[in-house]
Amino acid sequence: AAPAATDRPATWKAVESPMVGTFYQAPAPDADPFVKVGDTVKAGQTLCIVEAMKLMNEITAEEDGIVREVCGKNAEPVEFGQPLFYLEPTA
Repeated sequence: AAPAATDRPATWKAVESPMVGTFYQAPAPDADPFVKVGDTVKAGQTLCIVEAMKLMNEITAEEDGIVREVCGKNAEPVEFGQPLFYLEPTA
């Protein structure tokens, strides 16, 4: 089970799914994930793909930060507003 939201520091920010679809951590089945826990990311950097109605939608970081948690499971369905990642802002 996922830890309760209260287990995360208040400074961590959720990156939520903007749509219902399928979560993919990598651009292709045999490719490395876009990001993993501990990676430093820049605003606009691709974090994952959410596929909806055969369209691949890149989900990007809204600000600079460090990936602290990956919540989505590869090739699993996600709901609108579901947290996909938690980032610790570095700006």
